[in-house]
Amino acid sequence: MSEEKPIPNSAKFAIGGLSGMGATVFVQPLDLIKNRMQLSGQKTSTFTVVSNIIKNEGFFAFYNGLSAGLLRQATYTTTRLGIYNWLFERASKDGQPVFVVKAALGMIAGGFGAFVGTPAEVTLIRMTADGRLPLAQRRNYKNVFDALFRIIKEEGLLTLWRGAIPTVGRAMVVNAAQLASYSQAKQILLDTGYFKENITLHFSSSMISGIITTIASMPVDIAKTRIQNMKTINGKPEYTGALDVLGKVIRNEGPLALWKGFFPYYARLGPHTVLTFIFLEQMNKAYKTYFS
Repeated sequence: MSEEKPIPNSAKFAIGGLSGMGATVFVQPLDLIKNRMQLSGQKTSTFTVVSNIIKNEGFFAFYNGLSAGLLRQATYTTTRLGIYNWLFERASKDGQPVFVVKAALGMIAGGFGAFVGTPAEVTLIRMTADGRLPLAQRRNYKNVFDALFRIIKEEGLLTLWRGAIPTVGRAMVVNAAQLASYSQAKQILLDTGYFKENITLHFSSSMISGIITTIASMPVDIAKTRIQNMKTINGKPEYTGALDVLGKVIRNEGPLALWKGFFPYYARLGPHTVLTFIFLEQMNKAYKTYFS
């Protein structure tokens, strides 16, 4: 029997990006709801946001910005997984790295991935937020490529990296929190004796991890969202940076506003993680079956 060939790095990167894109198709509406709530600037609820979208824009509006969401996964997830695998292989030359090292590698990979994915992130925020604006103020991007070209033409190339610092910071927080909490939750559930190494364990662990990751990363995420969606009025931007956003949110809307959109954010984060790994495993299996 011939020896099974390992999956080459190029295929691993492609599979990683495709798995994230597949998951995004299912969770895009939750991303849109979360962004609308974070940008509302006033107290609101998930039910109110959902009702207004259906009433004013129609059901299919939940998928506004899908092309941007797919490009974000094609850039961010591919880069993040690619760099992490490369760093992990180098760190494993002298044996399996300890958990703290794995977490650090995840933070580094997440930071690089977020920087590469920021242009798609900016277009995603704007496209999902457009429907909440009056008709005269909407940007009306046709798709992610139209958004990219128009932003460069109308606002300059560097605008595509607006909010890059909080985006990178969020990615590093998310990766560190996910790695630590997912590993710990998985071990605790296994120790109960009620779980085995299967998809039920992975699903439960990722949902617990999602709660912790959501709590840790939402303040950074809301700063990122508002900076990337802000407009320049009379030559002056709405915010000077992430700390300015956080200060104004706390002052004008209250401290709990930093976790506005918690439930759709959490509902997106947990399933997206689960679906990404399901697609990842299935595509790895298919590659080995048909190409190895």
